[in-house]
Amino acid sequence: MRIARREARRARGRTALVLTMIALPVVVLSFVAVTYDMADLTREESFAQRAGTADVELHWVAENPIHQDSWGDTNWARTGDQVTRERPVGRAEIEALLPAGSRASRVSWWVPFEVRIGDRTRTLDGRALDLTDPVARSTVRLRSGRVPTAPDEVAVSAQAAARMGVRVGGSVDAADGTRRWRVVGVVEFPDQLGEIVALTPTGLPRDGRSYDESWLVDLPGPVDAALVDRLNAHGVLVSARNPVPGAQSPDGSTLNLPDPVLASNAVLVGGLGLLEVVLLVGPAFAVGVRRRRRDLALVAVAGGDPVHLRRIVLADGVVLGGLGAACGLLLGVTAALAGRSLVEEHVLGARSGGYRVFPAALAAIAAVAVLAGVLAALAPALAAARQDVVAGLAGRRTAPPHRRRWLLLGVTLTVLGSGTAALGAAGGDTPVILAGLVLGELGLVFCTPTLIGLLARLGPLLPPAPRIALRDASRNRSSAAPAISAVMAAVAGSVALGVYVASDDARSQADWQPGMPPGRVLLLRGDRDGTGPLPPLPLITERVRAELGTDAVLPVAVPGCTQVRHPSAYCTVTPVLPAGRACPYDAESYRTAEVRREALADPRCVPPVRIVSGFYLPAMVDDGAALGVLSGAPAAEVAAAAAVLRAGGVVVTDPRYVVDGRVTVRVDRSVGDSRPPVATTVTLPGHLLRDGLPVDRLVLSPAAAARVGLRTEPVGFAVDTRSAPTTAQLDRVVTALRPLLPVTAQIERGPPHSEQRPVLLLLAAGAGVITLGAAGVATGLAAAEGRRDLSTLAAVGASPRVRRMLSLCQAGVIAVVGSALGIAAGLGSALIILTSTNRQYAQTWPTQTPYPVVVPWQTLGVLVVVPLVAMLGAGLFTRSRLTVERRLD
Repeated sequence: MRIARREARRARGRTALVLTMIALPVVVLSFVAVTYDMADLTREESFAQRAGTADVELHWVAENPIHQDSWGDTNWARTGDQVTRERPVGRAEIEALLPAGSRASRVSWWVPFEVRIGDRTRTLDGRALDLTDPVARSTVRLRSGRVPTAPDEVAVSAQAAARMGVRVGGSVDAADGTRRWRVVGVVEFPDQLGEIVALTPTGLPRDGRSYDESWLVDLPGPVDAALVDRLNAHGVLVSARNPVPGAQSPDGSTLNLPDPVLASNAVLVGGLGLLEVVLLVGPAFAVGVRRRRRDLALVAVAGGDPVHLRRIVLADGVVLGGLGAACGLLLGVTAALAGRSLVEEHVLGARSGGYRVFPAALAAIAAVAVLAGVLAALAPALAAARQDVVAGLAGRRTAPPHRRRWLLLGVTLTVLGSGTAALGAAGGDTPVILAGLVLGELGLVFCTPTLIGLLARLGPLLPPAPRIALRDASRNRSSAAPAISAVMAAVAGSVALGVYVASDDARSQADWQPGMPPGRVLLLRGDRDGTGPLPPLPLITERVRAELGTDAVLPVAVPGCTQVRHPSAYCTVTPVLPAGRACPYDAESYRTAEVRREALADPRCVPPVRIVSGFYLPAMVDDGAALGVLSGAPAAEVAAAAAVLRAGGVVVTDPRYVVDGRVTVRVDRSVGDSRPPVATTVTLPGHLLRDGLPVDRLVLSPAAAARVGLRTEPVGFAVDTRSAPTTAQLDRVVTALRPLLPVTAQIERGPPHSEQRPVLLLLAAGAGVITLGAAGVATGLAAAEGRRDLSTLAAVGASPRVRRMLSLCQAGVIAVVGSALGIAAGLGSALIILTSTNRQYAQTWPTQTPYPVVVPWQTLGVLVVVPLVAMLGAGLFTRSRLTVERRLD
């Protein structure tokens, strides 16, 4: 350890390099660990953020007695089934269950606050509470202004104020234009730092909707078991700052164990990161050992055995790993504590629990950092223990012997890793896939030294500079191989993930199925009632024409219940599939291979319609006017369908429903209570709509809807646009129609644009940074070690340009070879995984869309350019002057 400390002080440049590469991941991990520990709230902190200084929070969840757990997270009926409480709860009803002197304040947690910002309607999160009450007031922090007291007053968060463009004293209009709110203050809710609005309880919209409500209660005394039992007996759930007494557990206590899949994934990904650090740091230790050949040889002459030599080199890893861990922890913890407020506001969206660190995680991170240093020094330590003592005393370099066992081990691990990854892909097991990738990467690492030796044989065919670069890489494999392996690992991971992301995006594009033709617009009514008649069509058409330039505005309706006596009552209408045309296999029977093969070969199990990706109306009531706009079918088909609808029939898009020109329709009616729904079937004249969108759609004529006992509910208008309108045009249409009818605009603009391009570029950028770093480190170490060779070049008359060319070629060997191997390994890994997954999909039923193999050319382009940048940088930042040094050997 003393020798290692002295060597670290003597070789300050190399020490700084190693410390930087070890400390950087420690900084990131310690920052994340401390931030996580501060953000991981205790039960008391979480309750205080939500309920302030209240003693308990009450939810009236049931009409019958309940049991609950100690924290109020779960509840269940004491006997029979739980009857959900739907009636509103009044203050008097709550306070009647509480001890005398209690103070209760109601909070409505999730209230949609719909406002008009310019020509757009935006919905923000609202929270209704009486901030003049001390109990509710303790849940917020007043930043400026005052708390709202009147129904038309609100307080907003800073983010909501910026979004709406208002200040204290300003006003905002409701989306429907019926009211205006005045902003009187800026507040902050510790549990939600985003866009949120605080309303008064009397300022809630009177639309009959119910909200998630609870009561914050300040008790005159402690929470006791008798109070909890009395509240539970009335169906009230109790949450408190501490575990409530007298609570029960439905299943007994269970250990909260981590998810084994997530834990194994984290360990494997962490192992890949550790391997990357080891590969990046390894060359520095290898160069350090070669520069200390004489010192180590003197230790051997003085009686040191190979164990002593290994310990001396491993001590370098312990010292530098410990120093890197200390520096990284200091910087990471400081950054986490200093940047806490920024992380809360821009990442977490909530306040943390307090300033604290994560000692166990920091200790583990420090141990891993020391382990990384020791592992990086392991291979150089083994090489130092085997060095020739006489050659070390003379200062001569001896090429390492070629050991075939490393090549055999590498090939074995590569094949084993490929098979493991394929097996994991076939079974959809992510930990097995990652384990296979780790094994394959280790195999390639072991194969790299042999590959460098093979490439060195091309030296006689090359000019002097690349020949010397290849010779040095072959001679110094202990430093060149880890650098090349680090580049290979980073590039392989980037390419493999890039191929998977690009293929998954292409698969999503192939699965995309619109519910209405792209460019068409559907204006859906947004009024509170939603059951009254629509405004006159000429008025709607006039305002739509002014903005979109089209007169093709058609009313759209859906079937509905004739009589609704309960809020949860519903009616559904669907076509009935004839028994002989239905697929005879279900989710339970197709699990065997034989049944799967039969299902895949049965044409009845291949539906002619597709699952819709966006919005569409599966059931409509129409006379054929809006059918063409929403189906995209040819005019002749629409005309034939309209004739059937005028005759009182129905139209379907799935040919399996039509039997001898008739379609059987089933109507399910639920009255909204515990009784099962009632189903009735009616057979009507039917028509198959061909050549339209391949989606499952049922269109009833008004006469057919009346015959099956349903009424026609107008829901909006379909607009046949000449071209796809812009977002601004749709906003103007919504604004223009608001005085007549509040509407929301639905439009299908085509396949969704890929959102993976930033991900691909980020992967390529990460691999590029590692490539540049590894090439720069290896080139700098090679230059520091090859000073004598440069002196020899200068002595024999080499021009200064040779020095730059040599550095350029040395960087090229690292970057080009590593990138080429990484691209090949990444493409191979992705191909194995995607092929295995597609084979699994080919044998499953219901069938799934296979993954196409898509090469992310943007990522590959970046990774091809990066080696050129590394070579250019090495050439530019290398001094041309070749100094002549005295050679004593």
